[in-house]
Amino acid sequence: MTIKGFAACVAAAGMVISFPAAAGGMGQSEKIRRLDIMLMVTGLRCRNTPDNFNSEYGRFTTNHLGELNAAARDLKAQYAVQYGPGRASDKALDKFSTQMANQYGQGHPWLNCGQLKHVAGTLADMRGMQPLVEAADGLLDDGAHQMAWLR
Repeated sequence: MTIKGFAACVAAAGMVISFPAAAGGMGQSEKIRRLDIMLMVTGLRCRNTPDNFNSEYGRFTTNHLGELNAAARDLKAQYAVQYGPGRASDKALDKFSTQMANQYGQGHPWLNCGQLKHVAGTLADMRGMQPLVEAADGLLDDGAHQMAWLR
């Protein structure tokens, strides 16, 4: 499925998302890591609801294992350059991951569990890195996104 197909599925779910350069200051690897953490943490939060999406998240991670691992390796290499190899970069990367998990620990700022289930399932069916990067631009909250609910 393409990002256009993803946008169509999102619209069919009753929402419209604009895809600005919401995550514009981030590199591709950081976007992918943030997207994965957001889905993981919100999936844990939604697991005891009727909209449990752990199955969809599991398919997402299985189907995108190569992209997720490549992003993690690249991000680790970037942190090693920025903070030095070894413990300093590992600590900075752990801090980044913890901050992301804490950000979404109370849920996604504008998507509910049912919508996140739909998003995770749709992303699981996409192939390649670019659709994930584009989805991250629209799904990660940095205050720049625009979303309108259709009634």
